[in-house]
Amino acid sequence: MARTLIEEVREGRVPDEVRVVARREGVNEGRLARRIAEGKAILIRNIKSPDRVAAVGLGLATKVNVNIGTSSEVVDLNAELEKVRIANKWGDTLMDLSTGGDLDEARRAVIRESRLPVGTVPTYQAFIDSFRRRGGGAYFTEDELFGVVERHLRDGVAFMTIHAAVTRELAIKALRSDRVIPIVSRGGDMLIGWMLHNNAENPFYARWDYVLELFREYDAVISIGDALRPGATADSHDEFHVAELIEVARLVKRARKVGVQVMVEGPGHVPLNEIVWDVKLMKKLTNGAPYYVLGPLPTDVAAPYDHIAGAIGAAIAGAAGADLLCYLTPAEHLGLPTPRQVEEGVIAFKIAAHVADTIKLGRRARAWDDEVSGFRGKLLWREMISKLIDPERAWAVYTQYGVPKVKGCTMCGGYCPMLMVMQQARGLRGGADG
Repeated sequence: MARTLIEEVREGRVPDEVRVVARREGVNEGRLARRIAEGKAILIRNIKSPDRVAAVGLGLATKVNVNIGTSSEVVDLNAELEKVRIANKWGDTLMDLSTGGDLDEARRAVIRESRLPVGTVPTYQAFIDSFRRRGGGAYFTEDELFGVVERHLRDGVAFMTIHAAVTRELAIKALRSDRVIPIVSRGGDMLIGWMLHNNAENPFYARWDYVLELFREYDAVISIGDALRPGATADSHDEFHVAELIEVARLVKRARKVGVQVMVEGPGHVPLNEIVWDVKLMKKLTNGAPYYVLGPLPTDVAAPYDHIAGAIGAAIAGAAGADLLCYLTPAEHLGLPTPRQVEEGVIAFKIAAHVADTIKLGRRARAWDDEVSGFRGKLLWREMISKLIDPERAWAVYTQYGVPKVKGCTMCGGYCPMLMVMQQARGLRGGADG
């Protein structure tokens, strides 16, 4: 059996992809290899698509994931492929969460169009295929579920959300609880429905060793899903949220032992004052596993501006150590996002990732800010705008009333403080500089 990436670096080798990533990230390749060996950093890729790699984890830049996909109500593959192109420009990873239309066709088209590692939630397809064939989503067999997982891996999927930590007992307790929203995870709810209908344990939990075998073969990444994540800030860090996280930590340990790369998915709706210690708790329990956070959303009332509220939570989570930020769009909680809403969401989270990195990575990230500020202070507009996160949009705003007639912009005009400071400085130097 071929060695996995973790096994290679544990044997003292530094594979070429590790060297490439280290150069791109500006980190020491030996240090990166050690962190991969420890499970504190991962390279998200499938051996069938080795050129699509996202490096996630300790010491690396904070990454952004873009969710796309059809729904049962809106099936427009061309629109989804336009979202893929937006993700190619702005994102680091991409998830196809399609639930409408031909799911195999959609996934394969997304993989062909994407320049990023692609993730999926295989439970969706097992559930939906069962519903279409048998009139009930919970009628799939365990073998059919694992068959979907293997099909996605063969297609080149690089990471999958596997809701393996929610047991039948814990799910029943959550459903009987006084939670504001008992279950908010779509994939988690599908599995829980299967467990209740079949009076059986979660197949991913019961056959975790087999899951690990499948992912070993393709050296892909397991993203352990959070079926009981809080869907309301009132439910954050309740007994069900924390109990599932504890089980996640046990599964992480078993994955590392057999050389399978793994990351952990996180909440969800979390009050602002709990975000930092949420990250610290997860990192402590898992010995530093890469953390993939949805948001987190620090409020329940922001729609249709959840991309803004989520970016606030994401910046705090990233600065505290979260590694991969799953973006939110203005359509979150309301409907399927348009391509434009996808772009608004990913840009908001790209900014949040950089804000986090100015704290987490220090000078490595802040050098960009310093460069922009240097140009801004000298009123070098073209140079400054060329270095911004979205130069094209920035130039359009700068010239929206026409090119300014003065060296300043149309906000301050001739009263620009930086312009006046330059004039005052020349006066103090006696005009020596002309």
